Amino acid sequence: MTDQGLNKRDKDLISSLAQEAGKLAQDYRARGLDIKRKADGTLITNADLAVNNFLHEKLLSARPEYGWQSEESPDDPARLSMSRLFVLDPIDGTRGFSAGSPFWSLSIAVVENGVPVAGIVHCPDTEETFAAVKLAGATCNNRPIRVSEKAALGGASALGDHHQFKRPHWLEPWPNMDITTRPSIAYRMALVASGAYDFTMTLLSKSDWDLAAGALLIDEAGGKVTDHLGKAYLFNGISPIKQSLICSNSHLHPDLLARCVHLGDLSMILRQGNLYAR
Repeated sequence: MTDQGLNKRDKDLISSLAQEAGKLAQDYRARGLDIKRKADGTLITNADLAVNNFLHEKLLSARPEYGWQSEESPDDPARLSMSRLFVLDPIDGTRGFSAGSPFWSLSIAVVENGVPVAGIVHCPDTEETFAAVKLAGATCNNRPIRVSEKAALGGASALGDHHQFKRPHWLEPWPNMDITTRPSIAYRMALVASGAYDFTMTLLSKSDWDLAAGALLIDEAGGKVTDHLGKAYLFNGISPIKQSLICSNSHLHPDLLARCVHLGDLSMILRQGNLYAR
């Protein structure tokens, strides 16, 4: 089987299991969630763990030779020696999910040698399934999608926290834009890939499982995704942390980077105090 054939088979596998896992999460929420906080202060529910366990069993039963990297699983360094692995967030946007928002998702990618080759962002409550295969395009509910053609930030539609654009560290004011928020980073990226919004960005660090599937969607839909200094992502490294996200069509991406270049490495700034909204 060619690599492309395997990528398509993997896309079909993760898409099918994402549908089942989404229903499982909805069932848990309907019965009432057990909500706790992790050591880092973020929320986790019994639905997150149930979906994670379901996908772990099903995916690795189907592909026992693959590695595994999930937000809700202990990290296994063995993944570093594997050329192909699953990278996923069983419920991306747990805070919104637990509060009853429909804007949460399951984000699942297959990564080969650091690059996503198949990806799914499935949004059960909105009945949207975004999918991509490397070099084969991106779809939403099996219909081709493409990033927007918006060429100027003035009047652009953005996904993010509107406070982010009013912080004092910007060298020049942002133009008037239509800014909306969604609790799931993967869903934000999928909506940009579909052309529903022009860009999304955050200057808070994200992890491989937040970004891998969405990054493939953006690439295959004709967009650009990097950190705020223009560095492309490579997945399945020792650390899963990526310091920021700039995700847009190719017209807006240079302007977004130009507005961020003076910020340099964000790690010191963030240690001194969280200036940035999610």
